Amino acid sequence: MQRLECEVAVIGAGSAGLSVAAGLGQLGLRTILIEHAAMGGECLNTGCVPSKALLAAGKAAYDGGNGIPGISGTASGVDFAAVKEGVLDVMAAIAPKDSVQRFEGLGVRVLRCSAAFVDSRTLRAGDDTVRADRVVIATGSSPAIPAVPGLSAGNVFTNETIFALRQKPSHLLIMGGGPVGIEMAMAHRRLGVPVTVIQKSSILPRDEPELIEILRRLLRRENVAILEGADAVSARHDADGVVLTVRQGGRDEAIRGSHLLVATGRVPRVEGLGLDAAGIEHNARGIVVDARLRTTQRHVFALGDVIDAPRFTHAAAYQAGIVVRNVAFRLPARVGYASLPWVTYTDPELAHVGLTEAEARKRHDDAVRIELASLEENDRAIAEHRAAGAMKIVLGRRGRVLGASILAPAAGEMIGLWCLAIRRKLPLRAIADLMLPYPTMSEIGKAAAGQHYRAALFGKTARRLVRALQSLPAW
Repeated sequence: MQRLECEVAVIGAGSAGLSVAAGLGQLGLRTILIEHAAMGGECLNTGCVPSKALLAAGKAAYDGGNGIPGISGTASGVDFAAVKEGVLDVMAAIAPKDSVQRFEGLGVRVLRCSAAFVDSRTLRAGDDTVRADRVVIATGSSPAIPAVPGLSAGNVFTNETIFALRQKPSHLLIMGGGPVGIEMAMAHRRLGVPVTVIQKSSILPRDEPELIEILRRLLRRENVAILEGADAVSARHDADGVVLTVRQGGRDEAIRGSHLLVATGRVPRVEGLGLDAAGIEHNARGIVVDARLRTTQRHVFALGDVIDAPRFTHAAAYQAGIVVRNVAFRLPARVGYASLPWVTYTDPELAHVGLTEAEARKRHDDAVRIELASLEENDRAIAEHRAAGAMKIVLGRRGRVLGASILAPAAGEMIGLWCLAIRRKLPLRAIADLMLPYPTMSEIGKAAAGQHYRAALFGKTARRLVRALQSLPAW
Protein backbone atom coordinates (compact mmCIF):
# COMPACT_ATOMS: atom_id res chain seq x y z
CA MET A 1 0.00 0.00 0.00
CA GLN A 2 1.24 3.46 -0.97
CA ARG A 3 0.30 6.86 0.35
CA LEU A 4 0.27 9.18 -2.65
CA GLU A 5 0.02 12.94 -2.57
CA CYS A 6 -0.98 15.31 -5.37
CA GLU A 7 -2.37 18.71 -6.01
CA VAL A 8 -5.39 17.40 -7.93
CA ALA A 9 -7.03 13.96 -8.03
CA VAL A 10 -9.47 13.32 -10.87
CA ILE A 11 -11.93 10.43 -10.53
CA GLY A 12 -13.13 9.20 -13.91
CA ALA A 13 -11.47 9.03 -17.33
CA GLY A 14 -14.39 9.87 -19.56
CA SER A 15 -14.58 13.03 -21.64
CA ALA A 16 -14.92 15.33 -18.61
CA GLY A 17 -12.19 13.78 -16.49
CA LEU A 18 -9.75 13.40 -19.36
CA SER A 19 -10.16 17.04 -20.39
CA VAL A 20 -9.53 18.27 -16.84
CA ALA A 21 -6.55 15.97 -16.30
CA ALA A 22 -4.98 16.93 -19.65
CA GLY A 23 -5.33 20.64 -18.90
CA LEU A 24 -4.00 20.49 -15.36
CA GLY A 25 -1.19 18.08 -16.23
CA GLN A 26 0.06 20.29 -19.03
CA LEU A 27 -0.04 23.29 -16.70
CA GLY A 28 2.38 21.51 -14.37
CA LEU A 29 0.04 20.57 -11.51
CA ARG A 30 0.74 17.19 -9.90
CA THR A 31 -2.34 15.32 -11.11
CA ILE A 32 -3.53 11.77 -10.48
CA LEU A 33 -6.26 10.32 -12.72
CA ILE A 34 -8.17 7.33 -11.33
CA GLU A 35 -10.26 5.05 -13.58
CA HIS A 36 -11.27 1.42 -13.06
CA ALA A 37 -12.98 0.87 -16.43
CA ALA A 38 -12.04 1.64 -20.04
CA MET A 39 -10.23 4.90 -20.74
CA GLY A 40 -12.37 7.27 -22.78
CA GLY A 41 -15.60 6.57 -20.92
CA GLU A 42 -19.00 6.46 -22.59
CA CYS A 43 -18.20 8.72 -25.54
CA LEU A 44 -15.43 6.55 -26.96
CA ASN A 45 -16.63 3.12 -25.86
CA THR A 46 -20.44 3.10 -25.77
CA GLY A 47 -21.70 6.47 -26.99
CA CYS A 48 -20.72 9.12 -29.51
CA VAL A 49 -18.03 7.25 -31.42
CA PRO A 50 -19.62 3.81 -31.94
CA SER A 51 -23.08 5.27 -32.56
CA LYS A 52 -21.80 7.58 -35.30
CA ALA A 53 -19.82 4.73 -36.85
CA LEU A 54 -22.97 2.58 -36.89
CA LEU A 55 -24.99 5.43 -38.37
CA ALA A 56 -22.34 5.82 -41.09
CA ALA A 57 -22.67 2.13 -41.89
CA GLY A 58 -26.45 2.45 -42.11
CA LYS A 59 -26.15 5.47 -44.37
CA ALA A 60 -23.70 3.61 -46.59
CA ALA A 61 -26.13 0.71 -46.90
CA TYR A 62 -28.94 3.14 -47.68
CA ASP A 63 -26.83 5.02 -50.25
CA GLY A 64 -25.30 1.91 -51.79
CA GLY A 65 -21.94 1.05 -50.25
CA ASN A 66 -19.31 3.78 -49.91
CA GLY A 67 -16.51 1.45 -48.81
CA ILE A 68 -17.81 0.82 -45.27
CA PRO A 69 -16.84 -2.61 -43.85
CA GLY A 70 -19.68 -5.13 -44.12
CA ILE A 71 -21.66 -3.15 -46.70
CA SER A 72 -22.08 -4.55 -50.20
CA GLY A 73 -24.55 -2.09 -51.66
CA THR A 74 -27.99 -2.84 -50.19
CA ALA A 75 -29.52 -3.62 -46.82
CA SER A 76 -30.01 -7.24 -47.94
CA GLY A 77 -26.26 -7.47 -48.54
CA VAL A 78 -25.26 -6.26 -45.09
CA ASP A 79 -22.85 -8.44 -43.11
CA PHE A 80 -24.02 -7.34 -39.66
CA ALA A 81 -21.10 -8.87 -37.76
CA ALA A 82 -18.60 -7.25 -40.13
CA VAL A 83 -20.29 -3.89 -39.63
CA LYS A 84 -19.82 -4.25 -35.88
CA GLU A 85 -16.16 -5.15 -36.41
CA GLY A 86 -15.86 -1.97 -38.44
CA VAL A 87 -17.31 -0.01 -35.52
CA LEU A 88 -14.64 -1.51 -33.25
CA ASP A 89 -11.97 -0.50 -35.77
CA VAL A 90 -13.17 3.11 -35.59
CA MET A 91 -13.01 3.02 -31.79
CA ALA A 92 -9.51 1.51 -31.91
CA ALA A 93 -8.33 4.27 -34.24
CA ILE A 94 -9.47 6.97 -31.80
CA ALA A 95 -8.52 5.16 -28.57
CA PRO A 96 -4.84 6.30 -28.47
CA LYS A 97 -6.01 9.87 -27.85
CA ASP A 98 -7.50 8.67 -24.55
CA SER A 99 -4.83 6.13 -23.62
CA VAL A 100 -2.88 5.79 -20.40
CA GLN A 101 0.35 6.29 -22.35
CA ARG A 102 -0.77 9.63 -23.78
CA PHE A 103 -1.84 10.98 -20.42
CA GLU A 104 1.31 9.84 -18.70
CA GLY A 105 3.14 11.72 -21.46
CA LEU A 106 1.20 14.83 -20.41
CA GLY A 107 2.50 14.47 -16.86
CA VAL A 108 -0.59 12.77 -15.38
CA ARG A 109 -0.23 9.71 -13.16
CA VAL A 110 -2.93 7.17 -14.00
CA LEU A 111 -4.23 4.64 -11.46
CA ARG A 112 -6.31 1.79 -12.90
CA CYS A 113 -8.69 1.14 -10.02
CA SER A 114 -11.86 2.41 -8.38
CA ALA A 115 -11.85 5.27 -5.89
CA ALA A 116 -13.87 6.27 -2.84
CA PHE A 117 -13.64 9.13 -0.36
CA VAL A 118 -12.30 8.45 3.11
CA ASP A 119 -12.72 12.12 3.94
CA SER A 120 -13.04 15.22 1.79
CA ARG A 121 -9.33 15.26 0.86
CA THR A 122 -8.45 11.56 1.04
CA LEU A 123 -9.33 8.82 -1.41
CA ARG A 124 -8.94 5.09 -1.21
CA ALA A 125 -7.75 4.07 -4.68
CA GLY A 126 -7.47 0.30 -4.87
CA ASP A 127 -4.83 -0.63 -2.29
CA ASP A 128 -3.43 2.90 -2.20
CA THR A 129 -4.39 6.10 -0.42
CA VAL A 130 -4.42 9.38 -2.31
CA ARG A 131 -4.24 12.71 -0.48
CA ALA A 132 -5.18 15.65 -2.72
CA ASP A 133 -5.46 19.40 -2.27
CA ARG A 134 -8.36 19.34 -4.71
CA VAL A 135 -10.55 16.56 -6.09
CA VAL A 136 -12.52 16.47 -9.33
CA ILE A 137 -15.39 13.98 -9.69
CA ALA A 138 -16.20 12.97 -13.27
CA THR A 139 -17.67 9.49 -12.94
CA GLY A 140 -20.37 9.92 -15.58
CA SER A 141 -23.72 8.16 -15.73
CA SER A 142 -25.29 4.77 -16.39
CA PRO A 143 -28.32 3.76 -18.48
CA ALA A 144 -31.60 3.95 -16.59
CA ILE A 145 -33.69 0.77 -16.65
CA PRO A 146 -37.37 1.61 -16.07
CA ALA A 147 -39.36 -0.26 -13.44
CA VAL A 148 -41.52 -2.25 -15.87
CA PRO A 149 -42.85 -5.54 -14.46
CA GLY A 150 -41.03 -8.48 -16.00
CA LEU A 151 -38.27 -6.33 -17.49
CA SER A 152 -34.95 -7.97 -16.75
CA ALA A 153 -31.82 -5.83 -16.99
CA GLY A 154 -29.82 -8.91 -17.90
CA ASN A 155 -31.97 -9.59 -20.98
CA VAL A 156 -32.05 -6.12 -22.53
CA PHE A 157 -29.53 -4.02 -24.37
CA THR A 158 -28.45 -0.47 -23.59
CA ASN A 159 -25.98 1.81 -25.32
CA GLU A 160 -23.32 0.09 -23.17
CA THR A 161 -23.99 -3.32 -24.72
CA ILE A 162 -25.72 -2.88 -28.10
CA PHE A 163 -22.48 -2.25 -30.02
CA ALA A 164 -21.10 -5.64 -28.97
CA LEU A 165 -24.10 -7.44 -30.53
CA ARG A 166 -22.93 -9.44 -33.55
CA GLN A 167 -26.19 -11.24 -34.29
CA LYS A 168 -28.52 -9.31 -36.57
CA PRO A 169 -31.86 -8.80 -34.78
CA SER A 170 -34.94 -10.11 -36.55
CA HIS A 171 -36.98 -7.34 -34.87
CA LEU A 172 -35.43 -4.68 -32.62
CA LEU A 173 -37.72 -3.05 -30.08
CA ILE A 174 -36.49 0.30 -28.74
CA MET A 175 -37.90 1.77 -25.55
CA GLY A 176 -37.27 5.51 -25.72
CA GLY A 177 -37.66 8.00 -28.55
CA GLY A 178 -34.98 10.47 -27.53
CA PRO A 179 -31.78 11.06 -29.53
CA VAL A 180 -30.21 7.67 -28.67
CA GLY A 181 -33.36 5.72 -29.49
CA ILE A 182 -34.01 7.53 -32.76
CA GLU A 183 -30.40 7.35 -33.93
CA MET A 184 -30.26 3.61 -33.23
CA ALA A 185 -33.65 3.12 -34.91
CA MET A 186 -32.44 4.72 -38.14
CA ALA A 187 -29.04 2.99 -38.07
CA HIS A 188 -30.49 -0.50 -37.55
CA ARG A 189 -33.35 -0.03 -40.00
CA ARG A 190 -30.92 0.96 -42.74
CA LEU A 191 -28.90 -2.14 -41.93
CA GLY A 192 -31.96 -4.24 -42.72
CA VAL A 193 -33.38 -4.68 -39.21
CA PRO A 194 -37.14 -4.25 -38.59
CA VAL A 195 -37.47 -1.65 -35.81
CA THR A 196 -40.27 -0.49 -33.50
CA VAL A 197 -39.82 2.57 -31.28
CA ILE A 198 -41.98 2.94 -28.15
CA GLN A 199 -42.11 6.46 -26.68
CA LYS A 200 -44.25 7.84 -23.85
CA SER A 201 -44.67 11.26 -25.45
CA SER A 202 -43.59 12.64 -28.81
CA ILE A 203 -40.27 11.48 -30.16
CA LEU A 204 -37.45 13.98 -29.53
CA PRO A 205 -39.64 16.00 -27.15
CA ARG A 206 -37.04 18.75 -26.59
CA ASP A 207 -36.98 19.75 -30.26
CA GLU A 208 -39.24 21.92 -32.40
CA PRO A 209 -42.48 20.12 -33.41
CA GLU A 210 -42.45 21.34 -37.04
CA LEU A 211 -39.04 19.78 -37.62
CA ILE A 212 -39.86 16.63 -35.66
CA GLU A 213 -42.87 16.08 -37.92
CA ILE A 214 -40.67 16.14 -41.03
CA LEU A 215 -38.23 13.69 -39.45
CA ARG A 216 -41.08 11.47 -38.26
CA ARG A 217 -42.39 11.22 -41.83
CA LEU A 218 -38.92 10.34 -43.11
CA LEU A 219 -38.48 7.61 -40.49
CA ARG A 220 -41.87 6.10 -41.30
CA ARG A 221 -41.07 6.27 -45.01
CA GLU A 222 -38.10 4.05 -44.21
CA ASN A 223 -40.50 1.69 -42.37
CA VAL A 224 -39.47 2.52 -38.82
CA ALA A 225 -42.56 1.77 -36.71
CA ILE A 226 -43.10 4.57 -34.17
CA LEU A 227 -45.56 4.26 -31.30
CA GLU A 228 -45.96 7.62 -29.54
CA GLY A 229 -48.00 8.24 -26.42
CA ALA A 230 -47.27 4.61 -25.58
CA ASP A 231 -46.32 3.11 -22.22
CA ALA A 232 -44.55 -0.20 -21.73
CA VAL A 233 -46.62 -1.88 -18.99
CA SER A 234 -44.99 -5.31 -18.82
CA ALA A 235 -42.31 -7.46 -20.41
CA ARG A 236 -41.83 -11.17 -20.81
CA HIS A 237 -38.53 -12.75 -21.84
CA ASP A 238 -38.39 -16.19 -23.44
CA ALA A 239 -36.13 -18.23 -25.70
CA ASP A 240 -37.27 -16.30 -28.77
CA GLY A 241 -36.62 -12.85 -27.34
CA VAL A 242 -39.03 -10.53 -25.58
CA VAL A 243 -42.74 -9.73 -25.61
CA LEU A 244 -43.47 -6.14 -24.62
CA THR A 245 -47.02 -5.18 -23.67
CA VAL A 246 -47.63 -1.57 -24.67
CA ARG A 247 -50.57 0.61 -23.65
CA GLN A 248 -51.55 3.24 -26.19
CA GLY A 249 -54.84 5.15 -26.23
CA GLY A 250 -56.25 2.97 -23.46
CA ARG A 251 -55.60 -0.26 -25.37
CA ASP A 252 -52.94 -2.88 -24.67
CA GLU A 253 -50.94 -4.50 -27.45
CA ALA A 254 -48.33 -7.24 -27.20
CA ILE A 255 -45.31 -6.69 -29.45
CA ARG A 256 -42.74 -9.42 -29.96
CA GLY A 257 -39.13 -8.61 -30.67
CA SER A 258 -35.94 -10.61 -30.89
CA HIS A 259 -34.01 -7.93 -29.00
CA LEU A 260 -34.91 -4.98 -26.78
CA LEU A 261 -32.84 -1.80 -26.56
CA VAL A 262 -33.63 0.41 -23.56
CA ALA A 263 -32.86 4.09 -24.22
CA THR A 264 -34.96 5.80 -21.56
CA GLY A 265 -32.40 8.12 -20.02
CA ARG A 266 -29.43 7.94 -17.68
CA VAL A 267 -28.68 8.11 -13.95
CA PRO A 268 -25.59 9.70 -12.36
CA ARG A 269 -22.91 7.23 -11.27
CA VAL A 270 -22.36 8.05 -7.57
CA GLU A 271 -22.69 4.67 -5.88
CA GLY A 272 -19.57 3.58 -4.04
CA LEU A 273 -17.89 7.01 -4.13
CA GLY A 274 -18.26 7.59 -0.41
CA LEU A 275 -19.78 11.03 -0.92
CA ASP A 276 -21.39 11.04 2.53
CA ALA A 277 -18.02 10.40 4.16
CA ALA A 278 -16.71 13.47 2.33
CA GLY A 279 -19.72 15.64 3.21
CA ILE A 280 -20.67 16.11 -0.45
CA GLU A 281 -24.37 16.70 -1.11
CA HIS A 282 -26.05 14.65 -3.82
CA ASN A 283 -29.52 13.54 -4.86
CA ALA A 284 -31.25 11.51 -7.56
CA ARG A 285 -30.20 14.06 -10.20
CA GLY A 286 -26.54 13.86 -9.26
CA ILE A 287 -23.94 15.72 -7.25
CA VAL A 288 -25.03 19.23 -6.25
CA VAL A 289 -22.71 21.95 -7.59
CA ASP A 290 -22.71 25.73 -7.86
CA ALA A 291 -22.10 27.77 -11.02
CA ARG A 292 -18.35 27.26 -10.60
CA LEU A 293 -18.92 23.47 -10.47
CA ARG A 294 -17.88 23.34 -6.81
CA THR A 295 -19.62 20.82 -4.55
CA THR A 296 -20.64 21.50 -0.96
CA GLN A 297 -16.95 20.91 -0.20
CA ARG A 298 -15.52 23.91 -2.06
CA HIS A 299 -12.21 22.20 -2.88
CA VAL A 300 -14.07 19.32 -4.57
CA PHE A 301 -15.43 19.89 -8.08
CA ALA A 302 -17.84 17.77 -10.11
CA LEU A 303 -18.72 17.88 -13.80
CA GLY A 304 -20.08 15.88 -16.70
CA ASP A 305 -22.94 13.42 -16.44
CA VAL A 306 -22.57 13.03 -12.68
CA ILE A 307 -24.15 16.47 -12.10
CA ASP A 308 -27.56 17.87 -13.02
CA ALA A 309 -26.53 19.60 -16.25
CA PRO A 310 -26.79 19.01 -20.01
CA ARG A 311 -25.33 15.55 -20.70
CA PHE A 312 -23.29 16.00 -23.85
CA THR A 313 -19.63 15.38 -24.55
CA HIS A 314 -19.15 18.96 -25.71
CA ALA A 315 -20.81 20.19 -22.51
CA ALA A 316 -18.34 18.12 -20.50
CA ALA A 317 -15.42 19.61 -22.44
CA TYR A 318 -16.79 23.11 -21.79
CA GLN A 319 -17.23 22.35 -18.09
CA ALA A 320 -13.65 21.04 -17.97
CA GLY A 321 -12.44 24.46 -19.09
CA ILE A 322 -14.41 26.05 -16.23
CA VAL A 323 -12.82 23.69 -13.70
CA VAL A 324 -9.30 24.26 -15.06
CA ARG A 325 -9.72 28.03 -14.83
CA ASN A 326 -10.96 27.75 -11.25
CA VAL A 327 -8.33 25.27 -10.09
CA ALA A 328 -5.22 26.33 -12.00
CA PHE A 329 -5.74 30.07 -12.44
CA ARG A 330 -7.96 30.74 -9.40
CA LEU A 331 -10.45 32.53 -11.65
CA PRO A 332 -14.13 32.55 -10.60
CA ALA A 333 -15.27 31.11 -13.94
CA ARG A 334 -18.94 30.11 -14.10
CA VAL A 335 -20.96 27.91 -16.43
CA GLY A 336 -23.62 29.22 -18.78
CA TYR A 337 -25.56 27.08 -21.23
CA ALA A 338 -27.47 29.68 -23.28
CA SER A 339 -25.48 28.89 -26.43
CA LEU A 340 -25.12 25.13 -25.88
CA PRO A 341 -26.08 23.18 -29.03
CA TRP A 342 -27.24 19.62 -29.42
CA VAL A 343 -27.54 17.40 -32.47
CA THR A 344 -29.47 14.23 -33.21
CA TYR A 345 -27.38 12.49 -35.86
CA THR A 346 -30.13 11.09 -38.02
CA ASP A 347 -30.11 11.57 -41.79
CA PRO A 348 -30.92 14.43 -42.15
CA GLU A 349 -29.46 15.70 -38.88
CA LEU A 350 -31.51 17.69 -36.39
CA ALA A 351 -29.54 20.45 -34.65
CA HIS A 352 -30.63 23.03 -32.10
CA VAL A 353 -29.23 25.89 -30.02
CA GLY A 354 -30.83 28.38 -27.65
CA LEU A 355 -34.52 28.62 -26.82
CA THR A 356 -37.30 26.72 -28.53
CA GLU A 357 -40.41 28.66 -29.48
CA ALA A 358 -42.28 27.32 -26.44
CA GLU A 359 -39.46 28.30 -24.07
CA ALA A 360 -39.14 31.75 -25.63
CA ARG A 361 -42.86 32.49 -25.34
CA LYS A 362 -42.79 31.61 -21.65
CA ARG A 363 -39.99 34.11 -21.09
CA HIS A 364 -40.77 36.87 -23.58
CA ASP A 365 -44.51 36.59 -24.30
CA ASP A 366 -45.60 38.56 -27.37
CA ALA A 367 -42.11 39.82 -28.22
CA VAL A 368 -41.28 36.52 -29.93
CA ARG A 369 -41.18 36.26 -33.71
CA ILE A 370 -40.68 33.04 -35.70
CA GLU A 371 -39.11 32.53 -39.11
CA LEU A 372 -39.48 29.13 -40.76
CA ALA A 373 -37.68 28.35 -44.03
CA SER A 374 -37.91 25.11 -46.01
CA LEU A 375 -35.08 23.27 -47.73
CA GLU A 376 -37.47 22.93 -50.65
CA GLU A 377 -36.42 26.47 -51.58
CA ASN A 378 -32.68 25.72 -51.26
CA ASP A 379 -30.93 25.15 -54.60
CA ARG A 380 -28.26 22.81 -53.21
CA ALA A 381 -30.89 20.66 -51.52
CA ILE A 382 -32.91 20.53 -54.72
CA ALA A 383 -29.83 19.63 -56.79
CA GLU A 384 -29.02 16.74 -54.43
CA HIS A 385 -32.66 15.59 -54.15
CA ARG A 386 -32.44 16.12 -50.38
CA ALA A 387 -35.00 18.86 -49.85
CA ALA A 388 -36.80 17.24 -46.89
CA GLY A 389 -35.82 19.64 -44.12
CA ALA A 390 -36.28 23.11 -42.70
CA MET A 391 -34.90 25.78 -40.42
CA LYS A 392 -36.72 27.54 -37.61
CA ILE A 393 -35.39 30.74 -36.02
CA VAL A 394 -36.76 32.16 -32.75
CA LEU A 395 -36.36 35.93 -32.45
CA GLY A 396 -36.80 38.41 -29.61
CA ARG A 397 -36.97 42.18 -29.45
CA ARG A 398 -35.12 44.08 -32.18
CA GLY A 399 -34.59 40.86 -34.07
CA ARG A 400 -32.20 39.32 -31.54
CA VAL A 401 -31.61 35.60 -32.18
CA LEU A 402 -32.91 33.59 -29.23
CA GLY A 403 -32.85 30.11 -30.76
CA ALA A 404 -32.35 28.16 -33.95
CA SER A 405 -33.18 24.66 -35.13
CA ILE A 406 -32.06 23.03 -38.39
CA LEU A 407 -33.19 19.78 -39.99
CA ALA A 408 -30.84 19.24 -42.92
CA PRO A 409 -27.91 17.16 -44.11
CA ALA A 410 -24.91 18.16 -41.95
CA ALA A 411 -27.08 20.38 -39.72
CA GLY A 412 -24.56 19.73 -36.95
CA GLU A 413 -21.93 21.51 -39.04
CA MET A 414 -24.29 24.41 -39.75
CA ILE A 415 -25.44 25.13 -36.21
CA GLY A 416 -22.13 26.71 -35.15
CA LEU A 417 -22.97 30.02 -36.80
CA TRP A 418 -26.14 30.23 -34.73
CA CYS A 419 -24.28 29.30 -31.54
CA LEU A 420 -22.11 32.35 -32.18
CA ALA A 421 -25.15 34.53 -32.85
CA ILE A 422 -26.70 33.58 -29.50
CA ARG A 423 -23.38 33.73 -27.63
CA ARG A 424 -22.72 37.26 -28.91
CA LYS A 425 -26.39 38.32 -28.71
CA LEU A 426 -26.44 39.21 -32.38
CA PRO A 427 -29.49 40.54 -34.23
CA LEU A 428 -30.72 38.63 -37.24
CA ARG A 429 -29.48 41.37 -39.58
CA ALA A 430 -25.92 40.21 -38.80
CA ILE A 431 -26.80 36.93 -40.53
CA ALA A 432 -28.78 38.61 -43.31
CA ASP A 433 -25.71 40.68 -44.21
CA LEU A 434 -23.43 37.65 -44.58
CA MET A 435 -22.04 36.63 -47.96
CA LEU A 436 -22.35 32.85 -48.05
CA PRO A 437 -21.11 30.53 -50.82
CA TYR A 438 -23.63 29.36 -53.41
CA PRO A 439 -24.99 26.74 -53.60
CA THR A 440 -24.84 25.48 -50.02
CA MET A 441 -27.32 24.13 -47.50
CA SER A 442 -26.21 26.85 -45.06
CA GLU A 443 -27.96 29.43 -47.24
CA ILE A 444 -31.20 28.35 -45.61
CA GLY A 445 -30.24 30.50 -42.61
CA LYS A 446 -29.65 33.55 -44.78
CA ALA A 447 -32.93 32.85 -46.55
CA ALA A 448 -34.78 32.78 -43.23
CA ALA A 449 -33.08 36.02 -42.21
CA GLY A 450 -33.97 37.69 -45.50
CA GLN A 451 -37.54 36.50 -45.12
CA HIS A 452 -37.72 38.32 -41.79
CA TYR A 453 -36.80 41.67 -43.35
CA ARG A 454 -38.62 41.23 -46.68
CA ALA A 455 -41.77 43.12 -45.72
CA ALA A 456 -39.82 46.14 -44.50
CA LEU A 457 -37.42 46.07 -47.46
CA PHE A 458 -40.02 45.72 -50.20
CA GLY A 459 -43.08 47.23 -48.52
CA LYS A 460 -45.00 50.36 -49.47
CA THR A 461 -42.83 52.70 -47.38
CA ALA A 462 -39.63 51.48 -49.01
CA ARG A 463 -41.19 51.70 -52.48
CA ARG A 464 -42.33 55.29 -51.86
CA LEU A 465 -38.84 56.18 -50.67
CA VAL A 466 -37.23 54.67 -53.75
CA ARG A 467 -39.67 56.50 -56.04
CA ALA A 468 -38.90 59.80 -54.28
CA LEU A 469 -35.16 59.24 -54.58
CA GLN A 470 -35.49 58.71 -58.31
CA SER A 471 -36.64 62.32 -58.72
CA LEU A 472 -33.31 63.61 -57.40
CA PRO A 473 -30.60 64.66 -59.87
CA ALA A 474 -28.36 61.80 -61.03
CA TRP A 475 -24.94 61.55 -59.39
